[in-house]
Amino acid sequence: MEPKKKLINSVDSCVDEAIWGLVRASGGLSLLKGHRVVLRSDLDKLRGRVALLSGGGSGHEPAHGGYLGAGMLSAAVAGGVFASPPPASILAAILSLHAAGASGVLLIVKNYTGDRLNFGLAAEQARRRGVAVDTVTVAEDCAFDRPGKAGRRGLCGTIFVHKLAGALAEEGSSLARIVSTVTEVLQGVGTLGVSLSPCSVPGSLPSFELPPGVMELGLGIHGEPGIKRSKVVSADEVVKTMIDHMTNPGSQSHLPLKPGDAVVVCVNNLGALSCLEMAVVTRAAIVCLEGRGVVVARVMSGSFMTSLEMAGVSLSLMRADQETLRLFDAKTSAPAWPNLSSACVSGRNYVTEPQAASGRPQDDAHSDGPLSPVMRAALERVCSALLEKQDELNALDRAAGDGDCGNTHAQAAGAIREWLQHHVVPGCPGRLLSVLAGLVQDKMGGSSGALYSLFLTAAAGHVTEEQSNAAAWATAMHAGTQAMRRYGGADPGDRTMLDALCPAVDELMKLTTAPPGGQIAVLRAAVQKAAAGAESTRDLAARAGRASYIAAERVTLPDPGAVAVASVLRAVLESLEGGAGE
Repeated sequence: MEPKKKLINSVDSCVDEAIWGLVRASGGLSLLKGHRVVLRSDLDKLRGRVALLSGGGSGHEPAHGGYLGAGMLSAAVAGGVFASPPPASILAAILSLHAAGASGVLLIVKNYTGDRLNFGLAAEQARRRGVAVDTVTVAEDCAFDRPGKAGRRGLCGTIFVHKLAGALAEEGSSLARIVSTVTEVLQGVGTLGVSLSPCSVPGSLPSFELPPGVMELGLGIHGEPGIKRSKVVSADEVVKTMIDHMTNPGSQSHLPLKPGDAVVVCVNNLGALSCLEMAVVTRAAIVCLEGRGVVVARVMSGSFMTSLEMAGVSLSLMRADQETLRLFDAKTSAPAWPNLSSACVSGRNYVTEPQAASGRPQDDAHSDGPLSPVMRAALERVCSALLEKQDELNALDRAAGDGDCGNTHAQAAGAIREWLQHHVVPGCPGRLLSVLAGLVQDKMGGSSGALYSLFLTAAAGHVTEEQSNAAAWATAMHAGTQAMRRYGGADPGDRTMLDALCPAVDELMKLTTAPPGGQIAVLRAAVQKAAAGAESTRDLAARAGRASYIAAERVTLPDPGAVAVASVLRAVLESLEGGAGE
């Protein structure tokens, strides 16, 4: 088994190159030469204020370098992937902040043995040099009912501390006040993670194995084992399980939470969940908490403390009073902090009513007229033709599409047939075309439905009860075709329905000058042009529509859309020829 491929240059250089990438992309950051330390580029702003330093192993990006800026961290120190940073680099960062005039330096450390040791050693060395240093250790993991001697792990709740401590430091608070405030807040912070896949350190095999369809609850951000494995269930069930476990009073690691409490929620992508999944989980978390009577004050959802490419999510909850929310809402220039609203999530009216629209054309009452029987007969013939062609159109579509062209046309035909059974055909042709546009838009679906609806909508304005002669119909057909071309982006020769429609419409434009006795001949010629146009698509390379993504040599059958158009026109012709001797 080989290590997983990663988009890096080399295992040895990836951490340093990632830090360079972060610093070069942000004008607010600077690199401390000789160390994996990122500093604010405006260190002069720290004079007389408390500076904040955090850090840890790489692989958790954007933590911690993404949280540097006014109102958050002053510096971050990185170790190798999932490895604690060396004491020498931590000390170099502390001394840089001290030299900038900081009144004190607060170290924000996640509760892992390596981090505690290395940050602790650097803190002691800095104190011997006269630097005012203090430490807050974050240990908010809710996974284990009975934590061992190492204690609870530090997870994504750490960034709450970055934010609150950063806001206090920006206001000029003392080191002692910042420590006491965030220490108290941490009593109401809890985090729990769940994963559907492991992650792998560059150059190494995955940290653990998870069989397909299995998830692990309570794992750490370095791939440390969790508390239990179970079958993957729905997002709602996963979130309920997580919040049940986090708030279970029988666990020594639980977060006490009662109805009426207000919380800030962080839904953290551990690396490889899609944005769509994250939004589903976010909804589930809000609904679950509100169902318990908890007030959701703020929600942040995204990638805040990752585990490389782990497909998982962690939930962090922070009980929050008004002062905590004030600090949470304070502005920061840190690039990885989200641009959040300060409105309370719970209790907000989040649904906007749509503007009252006039009724759909297909629902309106219509009065019939002299043309109504002719148009009804033509429509019924068109519907029969499309239903007869369903299998043929599907077969043609399977060669270059998803094989449903016949089905979508049959859906339209079925909707029109049903409408005809219960409605009078309006005497105004334009109104009928509007009705048909509404029907295909609602019932046909896909790009075909949109194209036909565009055609019919554009054509509808050119034929009225008073203006419904052959020339008006030709003009309407031309207007509909132009709308298709304008919005669909296709032209004749692109192997689409236009290859049948455009030659037919060009022929139909002769109706504007044809004598009354020659009109049916023009219509017959137009139908022949449509059939020939559809047949010609055998030899055309698709340049629009789904078929354009298929290799040209694989597409040797006519375009199903063009065949459908030719069938519709032929059905209209047959209906008129079978009518009153026209």
